[in-house]
Amino acid sequence: MLRKLRRWVAGDPPSSRPAPAPVPASHPAWTAPQDVTDADFVDKVLQAEGLVVVDFWAEWCSPCTIMAAHVQMLAQEFGAQLAVAALDVDENPIVTQHYQVMGLPTLIFFRRGLEIDRQVGVAAYEELRQRVAGLIAAADSAMPS
Repeated sequence: MLRKLRRWVAGDPPSSRPAPAPVPASHPAWTAPQDVTDADFVDKVLQAEGLVVVDFWAEWCSPCTIMAAHVQMLAQEFGAQLAVAALDVDENPIVTQHYQVMGLPTLIFFRRGLEIDRQVGVAAYEELRQRVAGLIAAADSAMPS
């Protein structure tokens, strides 16, 4: 990560967001962020079962690379309990405008098609991990036994 920052400061910005790790076909959860677009946002995010976090990012946003690493770790740690998506704001203006994303990076948490939480700007991984754990626990306690 420091190498990328040094390259960016030296005038050689990263050409694109790092490719997500491959997701095994047999694994039902999103263990890596999945790219979403204006065209498939409803199907992949709003109609998804369970908790979904969408990372709104842009290629020119250096803090977005920090959050991308945190989001990747969330995907790996929470596995079946959390679906993780990434949306390039420059390529997908409709969803970006609909959710009034004004600053980057922005993470929006959804459950049953509704926004339930939002993080604007860089946050420490531990803070994000605790936030996700709390959202999962709240959903588990709200479910009838």
